[in-house]
Amino acid sequence: MNTIELDETDLRLLEALQTDAAPSNQTLAAQVHISPPTCLRRVKRLRDAGLIEREIALLSPDKLAATLGHGLTAIVEITLDRQDAEHLDAFEVRISADDAVQQCYRVSPGPDFILLVHVADMPRYLALAQRLFTSDANVRNVKAFFSLKRSKFTPKVLLAQ
Repeated sequence: MNTIELDETDLRLLEALQTDAAPSNQTLAAQVHISPPTCLRRVKRLRDAGLIEREIALLSPDKLAATLGHGLTAIVEITLDRQDAEHLDAFEVRISADDAVQQCYRVSPGPDFILLVHVADMPRYLALAQRLFTSDANVRNVKAFFSLKRSKFTPKVLLAQ
């Protein structure tokens, strides 16, 4: 895996882009106090190095709720019966392929995985649980916590040390 040297300008660019990736190159360059050509070249270098995975739009669940309903968000703890690398990897691959699973973390100690899932309603959660957990003979324990309110959501990587 290739590593890339990051200077203060790179870190300022990454911080600005993870806060808002929509500004034009001109605006971004002015924000971080560099010339537009330098900005363009540096952002391309950061993308090519894989430090910028993708640029997406973050939707407002509260504003969409009027049209789509609030849905149901659950934080789910999963403990597997067999925890060797092969079984952990197989479960992770199967879980990651499901669109309702928004985040998947392999953790220790405690459960083997923590999942953040989002579905339209409780019947769809039941279908998800049967599809992903009950049908897998290696799943020993499932513990779900249902969100009443999302108080904070910040999809940022901490860059300052």
